[in-house]
Amino acid sequence: MSDGPLTGGALGTWIKLDTTESVEIMADAGFDFVVIDLEHSPLGLDTAARMISLARAARMLPLVRVPGHDAARIGRILDAGAGGILAPHVDSPAEARQVVAATRFPPLGERGAGGTSRAGRWGLLPRAEYVRVGNEDVLCVAQLESVAAIEAAPEILAVAGIDAVFLGAGDLSLSLGLSPGDERVLELLAAGRAAAAAAGKPCGAAAAGAEAAVRAAGLGHGFLIVGNDATMLARSAHALVGSVRDGLRSHA
Repeated sequence: MSDGPLTGGALGTWIKLDTTESVEIMADAGFDFVVIDLEHSPLGLDTAARMISLARAARMLPLVRVPGHDAARIGRILDAGAGGILAPHVDSPAEARQVVAATRFPPLGERGAGGTSRAGRWGLLPRAEYVRVGNEDVLCVAQLESVAAIEAAPEILAVAGIDAVFLGAGDLSLSLGLSPGDERVLELLAAGRAAAAAAGKPCGAAAAGAEAAVRAAGLGHGFLIVGNDATMLARSAHALVGSVRDGLRSHA
């Protein structure tokens, strides 16, 4: 994974709105990947599957943040053609192994074969290649977003099949009752980055905007998730309305 798709400052964004146009817009903007968010949005599998297809057509990597560690849901997402998953709240090596088992085919895991799906090119992909892609190309990213997860980071990263980690500063700080910029939170995030570097695996972070993304890249994150479609629309709408009203008042 040292030279994989989540390295070199790869840029992605969250997709939260229930419209495939969001994916098309982000591809046109030049993002390297999108993360279709099934944890913190009302998006369902049907919409996610269409988004995955559109992202692939635009040659943009489609990742999906699943809402939990449920093997059946993860299997369906991967058969829909997702390039990988972000698994939230992976707090221990045991949970990391559970997520990997849901993501990989035997003997590396317990994912069931569904070669007639998009992931298997509707039954046209040879079985051996379908299995190879699932076990070698599909990404399994563990989200570390608690003190327990950070403390167990070296062991989590050592689990075969975990390709990268994503540091969830929001939930980490919330669990501690601290602000995201508190020194204790920053120390824990630094420990997570150090563990990823020692394991030779990419470490990602979320950033609200350009300045935060540049700072995060300077800390050594291999990939960045910058903004999301809903907030981009909200901010743009607020800025536009405010600008127009200011202009109208100045000409009143």
